[in-house]
Amino acid sequence: MVLESPFAGDTTTNLAYARAAMHDSLMRGEAPFASHMLYTQPGVLDDSNEYERGVGIEANLEWMAGAQGVALYIDRGITPGMSLGIKGRHSGRTRRRRTQPSRLVRPRSHRRP
Repeated sequence: MVLESPFAGDTTTNLAYARAAMHDSLMRGEAPFASHMLYTQPGVLDDSNEYERGVGIEANLEWMAGAQGVALYIDRGITPGMSLGIKGRHSGRTRRRRTQPSRLVRPRSHRRP
């Protein structure tokens, strides 16, 4: 599951929201991937550099090509980057609009090795 949530703007608050969304997705038994939490780490890609931002968006679209679906966490709005992901290479895949990611979501049964 590719996770889409805002990054641009108030990045500190948006990253905290993305962490809550990641937790929510994991508690639903999904295996989420959130490129904006990984690619924007210091020393990886500079989101303020238009070329590097484009590289990150293209890499995310490649992940989407193989994903079962996209989870759109929309409480904080839909940024231009999210719009690109929404319109991206996931036609035919499930799109789930979600709000209020909560650490209170009941976990699905955990598979043990």
